[in-house]
Amino acid sequence: MDNIKIFAPATVANVSCGFDSMGFAIENLGDTMYFEKTETLGVEITEITGAENLPLAATENAAGVVALAMLKAAKATFGIRMSIDKGFTPGSGLGSSAASSAGAAYGVNQLLEAPFSILELTEFARLGEQAACGSPIADNVAAALYGGFVLIRSYSPLDIVRLPVPESLRLVAIHPQIEVKTKDARAVLPETVPLKDAVTQWANVGGLVSGLFMNDYSLIQKSLVDIIVEPARKHLIPHFEDVKTAALEAGALGAGISGAGPTIFALVEGEQKAEAVREAIDSSYANKAIAYKIYSSKINTRGVQIIDE
Repeated sequence: MDNIKIFAPATVANVSCGFDSMGFAIENLGDTMYFEKTETLGVEITEITGAENLPLAATENAAGVVALAMLKAAKATFGIRMSIDKGFTPGSGLGSSAASSAGAAYGVNQLLEAPFSILELTEFARLGEQAACGSPIADNVAAALYGGFVLIRSYSPLDIVRLPVPESLRLVAIHPQIEVKTKDARAVLPETVPLKDAVTQWANVGGLVSGLFMNDYSLIQKSLVDIIVEPARKHLIPHFEDVKTAALEAGALGAGISGAGPTIFALVEGEQKAEAVREAIDSSYANKAIAYKIYSSKINTRGVQIIDE
């Protein structure tokens, strides 16, 4: 294989109660990336479309950092030329750098004839997250690579559990066209957490995981509660409470902050309720004088995929 074109999905991380430990992939939103072998060693990024001000220099770009590390680890005798079409805006809270990082890990691995496991690809993709946002988090990149829902059971050593996806589960998300920087969103987090709050949060994570395995939408609904991170971050997102209230009143199982924000996500059972939630969220933001985009999607259970030319 001398060239490859792939789709790397956007992702929702944290999923309310699962801060830095849970995430899932989105079906119809993500990056399209093209890779080809070159005789010249190293990594060349020829073009990035769909987003402004992203660096073309491989050593400064999340995808480039991942590709360089993989070529070095594999002792490759060829280089990589790549282009990236961003399907959504960086800084959205939907795993923009993670999509590019995961896509690079997958694409380069294919050109190397797949010497690395998916867990190893996740480790490489974390390097892109480190370069982009200063922290080698794994929830977004793991969700993009594995597809569906994932649980990061451990970071040292890295241990990822792929979780089942109830068939009727749907996503509705609104992306206000503002930027919330990850470092700013992390700066407002509490340094300590009361034990009773930690116990509640642990129980909700256990309930959410159990609800996914049991196909129990009621349990999922009761568990999509974040009493630690969301209260600290919601003030960074204009009209967050209005959107969340509208989503829940329209029948969403739960709603919360996607990643570091500003995107607000809602999980819903079934297409009919998803449409109602979409309309309610749209109405709640229509007169706020802030531009926004709304997405509605199934959960992507495949992760990064090869696509035809």
